[in-house]
Amino acid sequence: MKHLKTIFGKLSLIALVLTTLILLMLTLTSCSLNDSDYSALITPPSAQQFAGIRAQSLENITQHFEFDADDGFITLTTDNGVDIYIDANCLSKNGNAVTGTVALEYVEIFKKGNMITTNKPTMGIMANGDKAMLVTGGEFYLEASQDGVALETNCPMRIKVPTSLTGGDDPEMIMWQGIIDENGDLAWEEETDIEGEAGVFLQGENYYAFVQNFGWTNIDRFFSDPRPKTTIKVQPPIGYTYENSAVYLSYDGEDSGLAILDTFDNGLFSEHYGQIPIGLECHIVFVTEDNGQWRYAIKAVTIAQNQITSFIIEESTIATEAELISIVNNLP
Repeated sequence: MKHLKTIFGKLSLIALVLTTLILLMLTLTSCSLNDSDYSALITPPSAQQFAGIRAQSLENITQHFEFDADDGFITLTTDNGVDIYIDANCLSKNGNAVTGTVALEYVEIFKKGNMITTNKPTMGIMANGDKAMLVTGGEFYLEASQDGVALETNCPMRIKVPTSLTGGDDPEMIMWQGIIDENGDLAWEEETDIEGEAGVFLQGENYYAFVQNFGWTNIDRFFSDPRPKTTIKVQPPIGYTYENSAVYLSYDGEDSGLAILDTFDNGLFSEHYGQIPIGLECHIVFVTEDNGQWRYAIKAVTIAQNQITSFIIEESTIATEAELISIVNNLP
C-alpha cells in the first residue's frame, strides 16, 4: 500500500511538472506571437485604399449648398459661422452667363486633425521653390457647378472668417492659393498676380478675405523661428511607403499649422528643405489605413541636427476618424 502511494505521488509530481511546462510553452508562444509576429498579422494597405480613406475624410467635412444665380448677390453661412459672399452675376459656364440653380461644394479646415485625415497640411512654397510650414487662419475650398459642369468667376468672392476659429487675430496673414500636384498633394503659393479687390484684412474679430478663383485658398503666414534649421528623416514600419502612408510634424504650441515630410527615398520620409528648427519640441505622426480605419503612431521628439526617427508597426494602434482627429487636435 505504501508502495502504491509512492507511485501515485511520483505520477502526480510528473503531471504537475508537465502541466507547468505546457503552460510555460503556451505563454512563450503567445508572447512570441505578440512581439515577433505581430507585424505579420498586419498587411499594409494599397495606395488606392490609403487614398480612399483620405477622400472619405474630405467628403465627411464637405458642405453642400444650392442657390439661384438669378438672385444676384448671394450670402451663405457655413457650419462654423464663416460667411461666403458670391456675386452670381460674375459666374459663367463654358463662357456664358449662368442662370438657374447652382451647386456649391465647400470645405473649411482650421485644426491639425482634419489636416491629417484629409492630407491638407500647411506647407508654403518659398521664393526658391522650397517649402516651409505656414500658420493658418483657415484653409478653404469652393467649387461651383451646374449640371456637373464646373463654373468660373470673373470677379472675387469674399469670405468673412471669425478669428475665434483661428486661435485669434494675426495682422500678418496674407492670401495663398492651393496647388495640387500630380500625386494629389497640396502645397500653397502666395497670391501675387491679382487685380482690384484682393488680399485679406482684419476688422474687429473677423478676417475678410477676397478669393480670386474656385479651388483651394488659404489665409496664412510662414511660421517664424530664429533658431538654426536642419533636415529630418523618418523610417516607417516595414512595407509602408509614400504611397500607402504619411508622416506629419505637429509643432508643439502651434494649433493651426501642420508640416508634412513630402519626399520618400531609400525607405525614408524626409523634410529635405532644411527648415525644421533645431531644438523644436514637436510630435511626429505616422498614419496609414487598416481595413477602413486609421492606423497611427505618435512620437514626441526634440529636433536634433539631421535627426532620424524610426517607427515599427508594433507601436501603432487603430482609431476611427473621429478618434484620430481628437487625438491630434489635443497634442501639445
